[in-house]
Amino acid sequence: MTRSFTRVPLVIARTEFRRTLRVVAGDRTKILVLAAVAVFALGPMTAFGTWGLSVAGERVAAGSVDVAGVTIPDILAGVSALVWVGIALMATLRTTTAVADLDEPACLLLSTSLRNVVVGLIGAEVIRFASWVLVPIAVLSGAFAYGAGTILPVVFALVLFALVVPSAVAVGFVVGVWIRHLITVYEPVARYRTPLIALVGIAYFGAIATGRFETVTVVLFEILGDSPLGWSGHVLLLGIPNVSPSTLTVVGALVGTTAVTALAIAVGIASARIHWYADPARTDDDREDATEETSSDRLGRLLSYGFEQPVRTVAVTAIRRTKRAPVRLLYVAYPLFGAFYLVQNIVQTGTVSSLVAVVCCLYVIWGSGALFALNPLGDLGRALPAVLTSTVSGRQATTGLVAASALVAVPVGLVVSLAAGVASPLSLRDAGLLLGGTVVGAVAAPALATGVGTTFPRFGSVKVTNNREAVMPSKTAFIVYTAAIAAPVAAAAVLYADASEPMAAIATAVLSLVPWIDLTVPVTLFARLSWIVLPVGLLAPIVSALYAVERFDRYRLE
Repeated sequence: MTRSFTRVPLVIARTEFRRTLRVVAGDRTKILVLAAVAVFALGPMTAFGTWGLSVAGERVAAGSVDVAGVTIPDILAGVSALVWVGIALMATLRTTTAVADLDEPACLLLSTSLRNVVVGLIGAEVIRFASWVLVPIAVLSGAFAYGAGTILPVVFALVLFALVVPSAVAVGFVVGVWIRHLITVYEPVARYRTPLIALVGIAYFGAIATGRFETVTVVLFEILGDSPLGWSGHVLLLGIPNVSPSTLTVVGALVGTTAVTALAIAVGIASARIHWYADPARTDDDREDATEETSSDRLGRLLSYGFEQPVRTVAVTAIRRTKRAPVRLLYVAYPLFGAFYLVQNIVQTGTVSSLVAVVCCLYVIWGSGALFALNPLGDLGRALPAVLTSTVSGRQATTGLVAASALVAVPVGLVVSLAAGVASPLSLRDAGLLLGGTVVGAVAAPALATGVGTTFPRFGSVKVTNNREAVMPSKTAFIVYTAAIAAPVAAAAVLYADASEPMAAIATAVLSLVPWIDLTVPVTLFARLSWIVLPVGLLAPIVSALYAVERFDRYRLE
């Protein structure tokens, strides 16, 4: 029994980690993103941290035991407590979204005991965290050790990792299992889980954008550093010269984290038993069908004014398909990660600038095409042969997708453009132009997206989370569509602001940085290019939609 308990969890942990490695290694885009993050984000932070910790090690070795009036023990206690909380939160999120959602649960739960499964999954999470943080820990602690002249900081930094990560992951597993239980099994919560998750996400990113996250971090640093969560930081003091650790605190950290880890695993096993063997929340199927039919009928009646039956069917089906699987629209939210700076600007200045107003409306225009029309053929999935052999023509299919997109995006565009125009310092004329351009763009962008999506379709699904897959537009379609909107917008901005001369000066200055290039960009170059790009961009939606119609009618399955 002991052998089974020690070996099987290791097999599960190793298998889950290997699956993660295969997923990452099989996605070139993910590898490139991780490499970019490592070079451009973590690289400078690691370089600065290495230099700073090396200097700190020298100062500590010389007898300085405080930084800006804060003692070394207080700093280590506060940092270790924050790290524990951060890892626990990340483990909670991962458990809620992936770890507690077992892949092939019948096979796994029948092949071994529940205890082995839980311990194996927690072990896999510990290995995943280790793969991310062990190298930075070794580098940063090594820099401090180099400055202090002793290898002990590296040794005790690894000991600290062994104390903090397993206990935080185990606690995060328990919390994550119960959160997932609430949103998937407990019917009153499960029924409204999508808006609840959206509210939590908005609150989280809003806290970061408004600067509240930093404020909370500082408060937690001061409060948690004096709590038992900060005791583990005193373990590092064993390897720092000229600082005397509290033996009682170190013993408390060792005993406490071991006890918390064991208790969390025990609670996790009991929690997993309740969750994994429970039936998922059920709603009234008849009521759902009636509600869906009512919604479909309402949409059909709304589109009946001016659209024939096949067009209405395509539009209603596109909206219904996305409503059933909203994860398909995850890529539409990607640009929102760049909204932090806009929100920070609004919070700091107390006003909505003209640039922010225009950017918000441009996002609505871009999103209108990305909603339903950026993968017309691939979105049909297994129904593609049936649709291609049906009486639905390319014109009807394209018109239906454009109508579905406009039905959602035009009202949103009206609200956003009106709010942006009122809140920003735009003149009445400019606000009217912004409103009209947003409404027209919300119709033109889907037409543009249909041609781009049929040119670069994606038929296979992509992995959104560990256990969720969805058919999404291809990366090529995503990039081409975005460029096709950005180019005419940039051209219109150059002509509207008469910015050809300063842009030519900037281009000349950039080219002068290359030693073997001696070129002066003509002042009229950008104006001429804008006059070419703008009409082409304005005609592109019509040409793109016509191409989508022809492509749909002539498409043949291989």
